[in-house]
Amino acid sequence: MASYSRQFVRVAVAAAAAVLLAATGSALVEAQAPQPAKGVKYSQVSPQDLKDWLTYLASDELQGRQIYTEGYGLAAGFISEKLRSWGVKPIGSNGTYLQIVKNRGYNVTRNSTVTVEAGGQTKTFKHGDHVTFPTTGFGKQTRAFAGVQYVGNSLAPGTDLKNRTAVMINAAGPGRGGRNVAGNLANAAGATGTITFAPAPPAPTPQEAAIADALAKAQQALTDAQNAARGGRGAAPAFPGGGRGNALPTADVTTVYDVNAPAGTVSFSGDETFFDFLLSASDVKFADLRARIDKGENVPSFAIKAKVTVNVDNKYDQVSQQLAHNVVGMIEGSDPKLKDTYVVFGAHLDHVGYSAVGNGNVGSPSGCRNRSQAAYDAVKAAGKVPVKAPGGPGAPAAGGGRGAAGGRGAAAAPDPSRFDKGDFISNGADDDGSGSTALLGVAKAFATGPRPKRSVVFVWHVGEEAGLLGSHYNADFPIVPNEKVQTVLNMDMVGRDDCDDMEGDYTNSVFIVGADRISTDLHNIIVETNKTMVKPLGLDYEMNDPTDPESVYTRSDHYSYAAKGIPIAFFTTGLHPDYHRVTDAVEKITFPKMARITQLVYQTGFSIANTDKVLERDNKGPRTGFGSKPETIKK
Repeated sequence: MASYSRQFVRVAVAAAAAVLLAATGSALVEAQAPQPAKGVKYSQVSPQDLKDWLTYLASDELQGRQIYTEGYGLAAGFISEKLRSWGVKPIGSNGTYLQIVKNRGYNVTRNSTVTVEAGGQTKTFKHGDHVTFPTTGFGKQTRAFAGVQYVGNSLAPGTDLKNRTAVMINAAGPGRGGRNVAGNLANAAGATGTITFAPAPPAPTPQEAAIADALAKAQQALTDAQNAARGGRGAAPAFPGGGRGNALPTADVTTVYDVNAPAGTVSFSGDETFFDFLLSASDVKFADLRARIDKGENVPSFAIKAKVTVNVDNKYDQVSQQLAHNVVGMIEGSDPKLKDTYVVFGAHLDHVGYSAVGNGNVGSPSGCRNRSQAAYDAVKAAGKVPVKAPGGPGAPAAGGGRGAAGGRGAAAAPDPSRFDKGDFISNGADDDGSGSTALLGVAKAFATGPRPKRSVVFVWHVGEEAGLLGSHYNADFPIVPNEKVQTVLNMDMVGRDDCDDMEGDYTNSVFIVGADRISTDLHNIIVETNKTMVKPLGLDYEMNDPTDPESVYTRSDHYSYAAKGIPIAFFTTGLHPDYHRVTDAVEKITFPKMARITQLVYQTGFSIANTDKVLERDNKGPRTGFGSKPETIKK
């Protein structure tokens, strides 16, 4: 699972799902929801198979499976060979199991503007003139919002922000930026625009201006000397793209997205001048609002009396490209018509690699997850000692520190012999070796068992740890058409118990995230399928809550597909002390439980793939959270 600090802003992407759903969902609705398949002799997932496969994937030989490394290539080859041996159809590039993922670098010219009408006056702000548009705004479009809504740390139940832009001021929590209650609430309410407050930088002092001028002159002198050495100012070295010693050219943005496609959600920031005008006709003025927020007041959400129209106009010039690969395969459905529709199963094959300087972070309670205040109180009421104080990222350990090992884990001492005897490889047995191995289990089950009517697709994503690269790419350049995908079932970290059971008994638990947000039917069929299992799992919805401080809904590959309006379900057993540490080892995996989770995912996907009925995309948002029981939801 990707750490939040490695993510760019995602609220702006996820809110797009609400708009897309309205356009695509109605055509898919049928009268009766899918139900668990009956009379099927399912394949059985073998715990021993899972152990054998993961022992290799999490071995030192694969060097932590980081994107763009030999270790990742070995992992991709291992998965490909398994698929070939089972007769799974390759659907990658040139008849292989490898889908090329292109991570392109661009120089960006931002010509975007925002026009605000308030109190009978109209002003247009250009990028760089009191407003800042991101380099990732993508394709040209003009968006006139139906309303503007300030969103604080609370939002009235049932608030609908579709076709509206959400305004957030100083909403981000401390620590790893971007994970905040206001953003999650805006996301859940379907906002299709976000405006954040970014104070204008103070004017430089004369001394600072002099230093900046001197640095600029020194940089220009260096550039002139380099050009002279090359034989003239205009002679730049060629970039062949991967030869020894050739660095990537500097790019304004590097992305796997389709930059020609309009973004589903439009986001930008504004300074004091912009916000003064935006709220000039509202009952609450910006100066008063900011003062109340600075005092710690939780200002209720309210409608801003203004009309906002955004014109996104970015020009992208490609300057570089790096290539990676998803591993992809398919088993065709048995029905001549329905085989052109799909159920997709996913996990991420990459991890974070190894320390080039020979240091390895070891396990620490600080690797466990943050909890909401309600969940924290429940842990204490149960007689357990919470590992972390309640709240957002950066919350200290409940005992006052960051955990026994301190920070993100205790680093090995700088001993010259550490390269020979130290442990500096992050093997990623749970993250996400467990999900990748479980996905192999699902693929083998379909390959050796009965075939459903619809086709089933398996995707081992690359670069999840680098920002969901493989899934973002496949969502924008899909290996099968997005409009024909019934659902995406994603597994990430399914091999352990949450926080090693230090905060409760999670020995039978799996967290279900996102299943109810786009399709109530998907939530219900998971609940009903679990009831048919020989030993049902405990379905836990705490991390589906939009106010959950971990925001895991945005942190793994399912999120890329949810942003396209595709129903998703995320299966995880949570975080633990070895999260992103060298101590995330195969010896700590609970394979019998992992096999049961894999079986649940397999049988859920089979039932969806084996029925003529489709998942209704009713887009009612998250209705399960902390304390929710594993029950079906009435539509």
